[in-house]
Formats: sequence, structure tokens, C-alpha cells
Amino acid sequence: MEKYWRSLDEYKNGPDDQTEKVVEEEQKNLVLDLASDKIAGVSASRRDFLKLVGFSFATAAITSSCEKPVQKAIPYLVKPEEITPGKSSYYATSFFDGTEYCSVVAKVRDGRPIKIEANELAPVSGGGTSARVQASVLELYDQARLKGPAKGSNGATWEEIDELVVRTLRNPTPGRKVLLTSTIISPTTKKIINDLQSTYPELEWIVYDEVSSAAIRDAHQEVFGKNMIPGYHFDKADYILSFDADFLGTWLSPVEFAAGYAKKREVTKERPEMSKHVQFESGYSITGANADDRHPVTPAKSKAILAKIYNGVASRQGIAGLSAPECDVEVEDIVADLLRHQAASIIISGSNDQEMQLMVAGLNAMLGNYGATLDMNRTMNIRQGSDKDFAALRSSLKNNGVSLLIMHNVNPVFSDPDGDDFGYAINAAALSVYIGHSFSETAKNSQYVAPDHHYLEAWGDAAPVKGTFCLQQPTINPLYNTRSFQDSLLKWNGAEETVYDAIKAYWEENIYPLSGAAMSFTDWWNTQLQQGAFIVGGNPSISYEPDLSAIALQSAGETAGMALTLYTSVGIVDGRHANNPWLQELPDPVTKVCWDNYLAVSVDDAREMELKDEDVVTVNGLRIPVLVQPGQAKGTCSLAVGYGRTVSGKVGDNVGLNAFGLVTEKNGFRSYTVEGIVIEKTGDTYPLARTQTHHTMEDRPIVRETTLEAYKKDPNAGNHFHLDAEAHHYSLYPETNFDGYHWGLAIDLNKCVGCNNCVVSCIAENNIATVGKEEVKNRRIMHWLRIDRYYSEDVNNPKSYLQPVMCQHCDHAPCENVCPVAATMHSSEGLNQVAYVRCIGTKYCINNCPYRVRRFNWFKYVNNDDFNFHLNDDTSKMVLNPDVTVRSRGVVEKCSFCVQRIQEKKLEAKLEGRSLEDGEVQPACVQSCPTNALVFGDMNNKEAKVTKHIQNERNYHLLEQLHTLPSVGYLTKVRNVEGKDEDDEDHHTVSHS
Repeated sequence: MEKYWRSLDEYKNGPDDQTEKVVEEEQKNLVLDLASDKIAGVSASRRDFLKLVGFSFATAAITSSCEKPVQKAIPYLVKPEEITPGKSSYYATSFFDGTEYCSVVAKVRDGRPIKIEANELAPVSGGGTSARVQASVLELYDQARLKGPAKGSNGATWEEIDELVVRTLRNPTPGRKVLLTSTIISPTTKKIINDLQSTYPELEWIVYDEVSSAAIRDAHQEVFGKNMIPGYHFDKADYILSFDADFLGTWLSPVEFAAGYAKKREVTKERPEMSKHVQFESGYSITGANADDRHPVTPAKSKAILAKIYNGVASRQGIAGLSAPECDVEVEDIVADLLRHQAASIIISGSNDQEMQLMVAGLNAMLGNYGATLDMNRTMNIRQGSDKDFAALRSSLKNNGVSLLIMHNVNPVFSDPDGDDFGYAINAAALSVYIGHSFSETAKNSQYVAPDHHYLEAWGDAAPVKGTFCLQQPTINPLYNTRSFQDSLLKWNGAEETVYDAIKAYWEENIYPLSGAAMSFTDWWNTQLQQGAFIVGGNPSISYEPDLSAIALQSAGETAGMALTLYTSVGIVDGRHANNPWLQELPDPVTKVCWDNYLAVSVDDAREMELKDEDVVTVNGLRIPVLVQPGQAKGTCSLAVGYGRTVSGKVGDNVGLNAFGLVTEKNGFRSYTVEGIVIEKTGDTYPLARTQTHHTMEDRPIVRETTLEAYKKDPNAGNHFHLDAEAHHYSLYPETNFDGYHWGLAIDLNKCVGCNNCVVSCIAENNIATVGKEEVKNRRIMHWLRIDRYYSEDVNNPKSYLQPVMCQHCDHAPCENVCPVAATMHSSEGLNQVAYVRCIGTKYCINNCPYRVRRFNWFKYVNNDDFNFHLNDDTSKMVLNPDVTVRSRGVVEKCSFCVQRIQEKKLEAKLEGRSLEDGEVQPACVQSCPTNALVFGDMNNKEAKVTKHIQNERNYHLLEQLHTLPSVGYLTKVRNVEGKDEDDEDHHTVSHS
């Protein structure tokens, strides 16, 4: 029987010891001091307990008899024609934060954007969203947003800024005049910038990415003569070879990549095939967790392995190889697999090392992947930054060689290794102007601040990939005295038009003719606004001849000492989302840590250096807590950048440590690998908030998986326990019949990549509170949906298993028959419901739920200074969904299958005199999933997708031996690995705490 485990303590001590530790820690913190409303952490006698219970019931009775506070509603004097109070409107628009693009639909309720959904009519982003996209709506209402133009710490006027900028642009002055921006994918914005440069030829435009991918573009320039990032078609790749590229997490376009990746991971009896995914990496990424074969290696060994694979493929094709360092890793099987999958494989690297990217480009060229899985027609427009241009600008600033610096959507004072010096230089320039929608370290050091709109307030367009054009339209009037970046540029160029006029004119002149539409431009324009995107068809195929002679290796092999790899987290990425509480409290998919960054070290290195979790060490002068991470490559450690912001807002300030200071430069490119670091113990400790041991399911069978080889022989492989459990079901409950709807959810674990998008989507839809680091440490996180991560096999290179868990909506729900006030009940449509107004907080239901999916409101999280995140001011509360009750202290809550959405669609169908269609009702998690791993519907409908999933041989239910009859089913995980052909179900069915 294979052993699965969730933490190193459990791996060493077993589930019983771990569970006992959790219970002991919980008991220490369960006593509530009602007078101070604080956690006392003291022991209590039986008499004290009875006093507490009696007081609680009395308090509940008093509270229930009080009158509800008066809430005033102001009616429309003149109601806008397009608004029906209480009914949502939807607007197609575009999300782009400078690093990640997604075509979206904004849900607007009574003039307030409250939810972001995927735009299914714009396939460029895969028909899903990411956690960052879902959380972006909260940033619209962020109190840290810039609210008006400013000069230093004082207010300013737009006229004052305009006059200064125009005068500086016009007057010849010594020094460079520079516009520094993040990557711009808007064709209209590029035209506006080019027009401004035509008027003022001295103005330079430099693009800066906080986390650079410049080596990819440079490598393609060397090999193909074109500065580009190709399009990646993971849906066409049968073999994926990745070197430190977290393409399911944060690399380039993770939403699009996850969607394509999942299509090739879907396994059916009719098509029992799937892609093979091999991952070489130093740290343990979410992409590595999904790989079939994962190999933890040092960065230097990763390069040596890639070079050996390159030479292996080249020698088979009669092409000259490279002079490479010795490598003791066997790669013959990989070389053979690549040669078998020519024009059907993808090789990628997440490194910003030019030599790595040159070898990757050469390998893909030799294998014929360009034009097949790599698209040179549909090149990507993201990550346009030039490390060399930015380095030259930094040098000019330090030498007082810049007379005008205009910065848009960048934060180099935070993200540049010499950020402090950069800040002093900005302030010392003749004129520096910052344009952005939120306060930042760079804004603080700039002489003037010209606040930009949030993307949900602004007009814009985007061309995320070549041949695809998308529109961005405002969903709300600007909340503050802000002005769009494009309007500022137009103003400084003396133009009378607005950005809306410029966009419309550009589309009429450049894009409308490409459509070949017979309709008028006005009608075509309105259609594009509704759809959100236009894709140009019929482009001629473009090919470039590779020049493999440009590929060479000059660097040495392994160096002495530890190697540090810097990466971006799936939550706050490079720090631009640091003030978003939804993302700060989002557990890392692998480590399950939130509210901090940390130094991940391997199990062997921790043993040798006598380190344990939460020990504080110094790394090249930076103090950072340690997390011992199974699967981390020996001789390496990993650290997330983006933390340690000091000027972001009340949520993000001083959370974690800023690791950007460790970034180095190599051959003109930013390097996120630091060789030869020194780790020193300080003797101090620092607590980390982890959800790793929350909501354990008490040593019961949870994880089921099999191999593709076994599945081909037996579709029930790995799921024989399900057959045995179903055969021995007996119940004292009467049989339940659902005459109408019977709602159910199916989750394909082969398509779920654990990206956490569904978690944030659920938070946004259901008004789930943020509780903060201390409460997370106390196991009181409020998320209705969690992604459980299990390890198996070798502690130094474990396999991972990711599983979304929410309320299972059991037809024989053990929570329902223990509630003393019948606050939790079963609906006639199979939903397990909670009547908040009736709940008195006994928590009997929580104790009787074997899935640990019910949450208790220990405190009042609204209008409470102890939880000062986003529910304490009127502006931030505009994000709340009015269809979902905001829960109060003492109430139990949990997943409702988004019952408000079910009722909305049922009412729509009733008013239209029709039946609900399959797939019409989609809970928030289902609608936003980029991989379509979740399927929701009526299980009474035999033709519904969810019914077909439930009837699949791979389907099983959690803890089905308890006969709770869950309405959530899981499809067994299938891995494309070489494995033994075993029929024993215990090989695939595991027990886990």
C-alpha cells in the first residue's frame, strides 16, 4: 500500500501523532473570553464550560430579539434605461496588469462591478481566468488607490502637471527624456506613444518588466532573426519537456497554457491517450506537481542536462553539437521520446539565461516544432522589456543624465536590485512623473503623481497575440480624480480627442478592413464591444530558417555553495498585487503558506545544516524564515519575490521580505539564479501561517490514482475500492428521491492543475471574509473551497496530488441530524443548506462533518478594526455581492453550490417558459475554471455532462464507505508513467490524515 502524507511531521510520525498535535493546539485556543472578545488561551473547568455555554445561549436569545439595523435605500430619481435595480449587467472587457492578459466579462450590479468571469467568446485566454484576474475587482475599490494628482505629499492640479510636462518636452535640455512603461499590448496606445515621439523626437520609450523574459526574445533574434516569443500550443503537444518553467502558475500566459494542457490530459475509454510531461526544476512548483516525471536538479545541472539532450538530438540528425560540461544524468530515454514526437513536442525554459533559451530554440527547431506546437504566426506580445535598455537608463539616472522621466505601471524602486539608489535618482531628475492607479515605492519617490484609471474604469484595447484584437470598456465611472494614461499622452501631444476617440479611429482604420464585414463600421464596432474580441483569419503562414550556428555554451558547470532560485508566487506575482487581501491569504498550491515568503530548503540540506521550519536564517544579508520543502533539489533553495513592499497599503505593507535585492545580472540579462550563496542561522524563529494541517480527514482513503498503462487494460484501475464500497452499502435512512432537480458536481483530477482560481472565484462570489495571518495560524481560515495537496513516495522527490474539496452536499448528510435548531437542512433539489438566521453556533455540524468543509465565524469580520482588510470602509464594501448574505459572528457557513445562481437561472427559464439547459447553471468555481475540470448540472438529467462523469468508471466519492452519498464526484488521477501492472486496489487507494 502506497503511503501518502501532507507534511514532514506526518511523514515521520504518522497521521495519529499529527492529528493529536492538531487537536492539542486547537484546545489551547478554543476558550473565548466574552468580555474582551479575544482568544484567551487558558484552560477551563467543567463549571466554567457550563457557564460559557449558558451565557452563549442567553446571548443568542437576546441577539435574536433585537431589531435589525435600519439600512437606507436611495431610489433613482431618473432611472437609467439600461439598468434594472437588482438585475446584473455584463460587459466584455480585457484584463492586463502589465504581465498577464485575460479576456473577461465584468458583472455589474446597480452600477458596481462585483465579479469577473471568463469571456468564452474570446478564446485567446482559454475561456477561463486566474486567481489574479478574479481578485482584480477588489483592487478597484482599494483605499490605497491614488485619488488625485499630487506633488510629493501635497496636492496638485492636472493643469499644473500638464504645463510642466509639455514645457519640459518642448524645451531643449541636457539629458535624456524617457518614457518608461511596463509591457504595452494595446495597439492604440502604441500609436499614441509613437505620435508623441513624432512630435518630440528626443523622447525615448523604454519597456521594463519587473520579472524579465528578455532572454527568450533575444534567443529567437539570434536563431531566427526575429525578436519574438512564439505562441505555445500545449493542446497539440504529446510530449512536454520543461526546465524551471512554471507554465501552469505564472510563466508568460498561464491561463491559456493551462487550458491547452488540460485538453491533452483528458483520458476517456474512447481516447485512452494523454500527453507526457517531464519537468526539471530546483524548487517545487505547481507545474512540477502536475508533471508525470519530475526531476529536482540544481540550475547548473539543469543547463548541463539540456545541453546533453541537445547534443543527443543533434547527433541523431547529423548536426554539430555543443561543447558542454560533463553530465552524469541519463537522458537517452528523453532523447528517444523527443525524436518519436517530432512536430508534436514542446521544450521550454523559464530561465532568463540566454544560453538556456538558445538551446531551447535550437531543440525545438531541430524537432520541427516551429509551425506545429510553436506558432510563429501567432506570436505573443507580452514580456517586451529590454534588460539592456533599462540598465542603460539606470546608469544615466545615477549620472544625472535624465531631464525628464515619465513612468507608467512600473515600480523599479521596489523591483530593481539597486532600488534605493534608483529612488534617489528619480527624485533628483529635472522632472519625474509617475502614472499608475495605486501608490507605490516609485510613486513615493517621484516628484509628481498623475493617477491612472483602474482597468474597469477605462477604455482600452489589446493585441495579446498577433492577429487577435480585444477591447476594454469601462464598467463604472471613475471613482476618483484620475485620468487614463492614454488621455495624459494625448493631452501632452496637444490632441483634442479622447482615448475613446483614438481607439475607435484606430479600429476603423486598421482592424475593420481586416474583417471583410458587409455591415457598417458602427454596427461592426457594437458587435465587437459585445463580443470583446476580434480574430483575424486567413493569415499567410510565416516561417523562419533557424541559424543553429548562433548557439554556443560558454559558462562553466556546477559552482561551489548553494544555489538560490527566485520565483514569482501564484498570488501576488511580482508584488503588484501585494495589497490585495484575497491574494495574500491564498495558500501557495504546494507549500500551503500564505501571508509570507520563506526560504524553501531541501530535506537533506536542512538535516545537514540542522534547520527546521520557521528557523530564521540570513541569505546574503537578508533575514528570512526557513521552510523545509520535500522535493526541493539538494544544494538549492528557493525564495519568492514580490513580498516586502513598504508602500502598497494597509494590507501589503511589511508582509514578507523583499528578495529583488538578490537579483543579479549575467551577460546583460537579469538573472534570477544566485550561485554560491551563504546561509547562516540566527537562532531566531518566525511563525509561518500554513493551511497544511487544516481540516484533516482522519486517516481515511482520499487519494486514488493509476497509470495510463493500467487504465488501458482496466478502466476501473485505481478505483476498485469504489466498487467494493458500493456493493456493501446499507442505510437506516429512507431512500431519498428528487423529483425535480438533483444538483451535482464532478471534478476531473486529470484536468485540475490546482491553480487556486476557483478558490478566489468563490471568495468573490460569496463574500467570504479575510481573517489575517494570526487567525490562519489558528486554523480559522474561512475559505469554502480548498485545494488539498498530498505527497507520496520519496521525501526527496515526492509526487503530488491536488484535490479541490468543498461541501459534498451529501444526501445522507451527517451534519443535518445533529443540529439542535435545524439550521442545516436538505433541500428538495439535493442541496445541503444553512439558515444563517437560525444558526446559534453550537458547531455540532462542524464536528460531525467528515470532510471538514464547514467554517465558523469566530469574530465579526465586518466593521472590525482587528480585521482591517476590505470590509471596514464603504468603498471597499462595494465589491460585496448583494445576492449573498454577509455572515455575522457565531454563524456556521460553507459551500452552497452558489444557490443564488441556481435560483437566478431557474427564474430566468421560468419567465421565458422553458426548461433549464444543461450547463446553464454554473457555480463560480465552475464558470471560471481555465481547464474545465469542474462540471456542474442536474444528475436527474441522464444526458447531462455531470451525469456522464458520475457514471464514468473513474468516478469515486470521498469517504464513500461512510455512505453519506455525496453529490460531488472525482475522476481518478491517471499518470503517464512507467509502472507495475497491479490489480490490487490498495496500490491505488490510500489512507491519509
